[in-house]
Amino acid sequence: MAVQAKRRRVTRPVGSGSDDNDLDPNPDPVASFLSWCRRVGLDLSPKVAVSRQGTVAGYGMVARESIQPGELLFAVPRAALLSQYTCSISGLLERERGALQSQSGWVPLLLALLHELQAPASPWSPYFALWPDLGRLEHPMFCPRVRSLELYHQLVALVMAYSFQEPLEDDDDEKEPNPPLMVPAADILNHLANHNANLEYSPNCLRMVATQPIPTGHEIFNTYGKMANWQLIHMYGFVEPYPDNTDDTADIQMVTVREAALQGAKGEAARLLLQERWDYLCSLEMVGEEGAFVIGREEVLTEEELTTTLKVLCMPAEEFREVQDQDGWGDEEREEDSLTITNIPKLKESWRQLLRDSVLLTLQTYATDLKTEQDLLSNEEVYTKLSWRERQALQVRYGQKMILHQLLELTS
Repeated sequence: MAVQAKRRRVTRPVGSGSDDNDLDPNPDPVASFLSWCRRVGLDLSPKVAVSRQGTVAGYGMVARESIQPGELLFAVPRAALLSQYTCSISGLLERERGALQSQSGWVPLLLALLHELQAPASPWSPYFALWPDLGRLEHPMFCPRVRSLELYHQLVALVMAYSFQEPLEDDDDEKEPNPPLMVPAADILNHLANHNANLEYSPNCLRMVATQPIPTGHEIFNTYGKMANWQLIHMYGFVEPYPDNTDDTADIQMVTVREAALQGAKGEAARLLLQERWDYLCSLEMVGEEGAFVIGREEVLTEEELTTTLKVLCMPAEEFREVQDQDGWGDEEREEDSLTITNIPKLKESWRQLLRDSVLLTLQTYATDLKTEQDLLSNEEVYTKLSWRERQALQVRYGQKMILHQLLELTS
């Protein structure tokens, strides 16, 4: 799933429901959506309910009965998906495919959404009724009054928030990524790193399947991907409080490692040699002025880049010259120097020292230290007085600092 800007939810829980709302001139949008699901063959398990109660944010899905791993929560037929291939202007989008290419690949879906949102008889109208912030557009397609930057931003946010991208097969790595598509029902689920459901793709339908036991009354969570808190707040508008987000990360800027190495360089000749080493790393595309080494709670996500950087910056000058002459080193030697969280204490002392110095420099970039954050989090009276934005920012900083302090312990 791409980006989540949480929409306002309906005010009462709704289960499978009945079709009584079809006759209501002002039907409840969720009840209408569930009625539409039945009409299009989108099968929801009787064990799940769409509810605003018992969810972490707005409405989501809640277990009405105990659910076991492997149980089907719902299945979405491919005909119910909204994409550039299923919309009513699919022929036009196909003919203009070359003109609609973009780096994101979103343009065809944006146009499909724009058209279907305005089409009075769109088969997805009950689905759109769940989007009160966007609403129904009243003007013909491509009308100048419709084409506004605000509307474009809304549609882009919509695609970022609710679209899915079907993964390629293992043997299709060289193919272009699949275009995004909208998956009704699947976008109802909220995100959790330790999610208990997962979307599976098959030729005829998309299936949401339980991956963990889900007790009665507990919320059903999908995953939007392995995302750090800074990514969640930037793309979805929320964070997971520490220690819930097991996918959280902290960045060490690559230039910070260079700065830490320069601090230990004695004399002009040593500094010049260090710059030569850095240029060599740049030629290998291991580092860059804008890049960062990404450290997770359980793994180094940029393992190859950080390993190579520490190795090149810390090796004796004679060895560096040999590496230059040989244009690198073999795979066996590279494997021996594999960097993981668990083996950081076993690294060469020079590597650990450079990594530690880099962490200390990174911590200096924060306006407050870890203890200050801990005091804020432990003082409920003070914490509740913080604005929503301040609380989210605090959780982001705290998670990052905990990872960096873990590195300090591992390198001591």
